Parts: sequence; structure tokens; C-alpha cells
Amino acid sequence: MGYNVDQGIGDRLALLRTYCYGLCMGIADALPGISGGTVALLLGFYSRLITAVTALTPGRALEVLRGYDPDRRDRAREALLEMDLQFLLPLGIGMVTAVALIGSAVSALSESQPIALFGFFIGLIAASAVVLFRSLPFSTTRHLLAAGAGTALALLVASNVLQLPGTGLVLIFLSGALAISAMILPGVSGSLILILLGQYVVMMTELSDFITAIGQFVSGAGSVEAVFDPGTSVVVFVIGGLVGLVTIARVVRAALDWQRDLTLLFLVGLIAGSVPAPLHNIGEAHAWTSEVIGFTLAWAVLGALVLFALDALAGGFDPE
Repeated sequence: MGYNVDQGIGDRLALLRTYCYGLCMGIADALPGISGGTVALLLGFYSRLITAVTALTPGRALEVLRGYDPDRRDRAREALLEMDLQFLLPLGIGMVTAVALIGSAVSALSESQPIALFGFFIGLIAASAVVLFRSLPFSTTRHLLAAGAGTALALLVASNVLQLPGTGLVLIFLSGALAISAMILPGVSGSLILILLGQYVVMMTELSDFITAIGQFVSGAGSVEAVFDPGTSVVVFVIGGLVGLVTIARVVRAALDWQRDLTLLFLVGLIAGSVPAPLHNIGEAHAWTSEVIGFTLAWAVLGALVLFALDALAGGFDPE
């Protein structure tokens, strides 16, 4: 009896710890320039995360669904253990909690304080690129070309020279696939991808509206329509993320296994090229006067200092 009680307490503590891991990852991924993958590395569960994510395959999902058949229950149980859902579920709930909280704050600040918010983001992104590039090699022409290719691609996307195909829900689906794939990669932030694609404020606002609408509906003060409108975007984004986890994320992981340094240099190049992306959000709200430029630079310096401080506290960020 004592053993069972102790084991139950241990299981609950493990769930709580994993939930807190998810909170940390969610906070990091909701802020451009800070990577949830890097947080997973620093907290020591990155290998388990990657193993669990790569175990999420359609074949194993089918095995679980076929568990109603008594002859297949052992295999269904085995598939569940392989996918490590007892780890992924509390981790995911923690991440969603953090993103929801930050999403509400970002949605409000993007309207009331766009200079402070996006200036701060510029500093986070720029300092993140410096910190990560500092830990990577630049000893060959191939290294320089890989970093340059990533930077050039991000600059082209940030300047709207290159755009994802489609609009509306199609764009949201593709953004979800790319952003959530980036969330598990050390050094690359999912929110940074959204900023680069111009979908960061859109999705944070939709998420905030969705949560608010659900609360109002539960309390009897809202309507189904109010939930459905932002909820459609959120669901499509999540579906895109799930598709990205089993496709794009695997491609990137394969590239890392094949050419680690070149792939990481390309990914960090994407971060460096994303530095000017938040300027569009400031430009939509304010004319570029000397005062606006000065405040933007001041907030960017603050963001950079925060990232460098986190780097020093962590003892250095390793992108992989």
C-alpha cells in the first residue's frame, strides 16, 4: 500500500514537472528570438522530446485506434508507450497554457504599445542570431554560403518578395506547419517564423479572441458564432502544426543528421534575416519619425540585453 501511494505521488509530481517544462517551452516559443527547443536542451529533456515527436506516426495512431479489438490491445498499448503520450500530453498542455497567456498580452500590446513590443522583439531576434552564430563554425566557404542562403531567404520573405502560396485559411495552415515544426528545433522560435510570415499578431489575436469567446460562452454571455470565427483559424493552425510535425520537422531532423553544421548555419541565417521583419508592424501604426526610430532602437537594445543576460545565466546557448 505504501509503495502504491508513493508511486502515485511520484507520478503526479512527474506530470507536474512535465507541465512546468511545457510552460517554459511555451513562453520561449511565444517570444521570437527564444527557442523552445533550446529550453528543452537546457532543462535536459530534448532527446526525450525528439524521440516522442518522431514516434508520432500514422501507423502507430492506427494501432491505437484498433485497440478496441482484444487481439490488438497489446500492440495498441505498445504503440501508446512508444509515442510517450504520458510525457507529450502534459508538456503540450503546459505549452498551450503559456502561449494562451502570452497571446493575450501580445494582442493587447500590439495595439497599445507596438513600438515597445516589436522593438523589443527586434533586439531579441538580433541578439539570438549573434549568440547562436557565435557557437557555430565559419571555417569554409560552404559554411558562409549556408548562413548567407538562410539570411537571404529570410530577408526576401520579410520584404514580401517571396510569399507563401494562398491566403486566409490556407496561409494559416502553412504557417502552422512551419511554425510548430520550428518549435522543436534548438535555436529557432516558432513565433519568429510567424513574424517572418506576417502571421504573428494575427494568430495571437485569434487565439486571444477564441479563449475569450469560450469563456463568455461558458458563462452564458457569448454565442457559438463568436467562438466559431476565431476557433476556425486556431483549429486550422493546429492541424497545420500536426501535419508539420510528421513532415517538415522530420525533413529538418534528417538534414541535421546528414549535414549538422550546414543545416544549423542555414537555420540561424533565417534568424539573422528575420531581424527587420517586426519593423512592418511598427510602420503600420506609426510614421518613421526620428522619435519613433529612437524609441524602437531603445527597446531593441533592451531586448538584446535581456537575451544576452539569459545566455549568460544559462552558461551559453547551444543550438544543437
